[in-house]
Amino acid sequence: MNSKKQIQVGAVRVGGDAPVSVQSMTNTDTRDAQATLLQIRALADAGCEIVRCAVPDQEAARALETICAQSPIPVVADIHFDYRIALTAIEAGVHKIRLNPGNIGADDRVKAVAQAAARAGIPIRIGVNSGSVEKEILAKFGGPTPEAMVESALYHVSLLHKFDFDDICISIKSSSVPDTMKAYRLAATRTDYPLHLGVTEAGTEYMGTVKSAAGIGGLLALGIGDTVRVSLTDDPVKEIHAARAILKAVGLAEDGINVVSCPTCGRTHIDLIGIAKEVEQRVASIQGKRLKVAVMGCAVNGPGEAREADVGIAGGDGVGLVFRKGEIVRKVPEEALVEALMEEIQKL
Repeated sequence: MNSKKQIQVGAVRVGGDAPVSVQSMTNTDTRDAQATLLQIRALADAGCEIVRCAVPDQEAARALETICAQSPIPVVADIHFDYRIALTAIEAGVHKIRLNPGNIGADDRVKAVAQAAARAGIPIRIGVNSGSVEKEILAKFGGPTPEAMVESALYHVSLLHKFDFDDICISIKSSSVPDTMKAYRLAATRTDYPLHLGVTEAGTEYMGTVKSAAGIGGLLALGIGDTVRVSLTDDPVKEIHAARAILKAVGLAEDGINVVSCPTCGRTHIDLIGIAKEVEQRVASIQGKRLKVAVMGCAVNGPGEAREADVGIAGGDGVGLVFRKGEIVRKVPEEALVEALMEEIQKL
């Protein structure tokens, strides 16, 4: 149940009938515009469609003018507490603001930001984490429950509504996968705003990817969610690879290579693990074409799976068959399998 409302983040549509978009966040010092742009370009090359930058002070906000002018993808300013930083970021040309209006002070400050965003034609993302729920709401629900997080998000929405601002996106994140999923499922029944999915503080590459796949992937499989950010304690580029893999797993990726490979067993007589890893590594950066690539280890399920893929290989005893669109193309020795497969991918 994708949201009915749609927002525009630069050239990227979020919500409504738009495809699910992938986001990440830079970990450079935003005041260093060139270092930040270098990372943004790397993220864009990996498939990132929207990027967020931390904006802790006015110097960082002013640097956004250079960053936004040169960024290949839309830029979101992540702001807490100081409404004046938000105003400077909007003037600098950001494409979206991440800000909780309840955290920036009196109504006149909320009004100033809402009106500036409206004049600029940019949306505001309200981002509630389990650690940011207001004390009164925590007391009401007895803690940062999914219900409490949703109520907090809707409270912040109401503050923007006071000034007729309705260009809104919402995120409701917890480090608990079950709580995150419950919160988003509840939000999907109570609002039509686009939902930005994520599991906060998910952890390192391994555990963070597992938690994100379970939480984000589970929600997307239920039809909930419009844009995603995988949070990893690692290089942000890895967040994009993980997010793209999640979209492929739930059938929502618009392009890219989907590698399927079988588990090894006693019938496997080639280095399937090494071959599969090499293939996955070599196709990771290929965009613009949606292909299914099968890397199979033996003659039991291998040929059938390989035939169902656009291209594939099925291993034998030190050799393998290469398939393209269901037809056997050739038989090659094990050491030539990866190169032969890449040649067929390039032909497509």
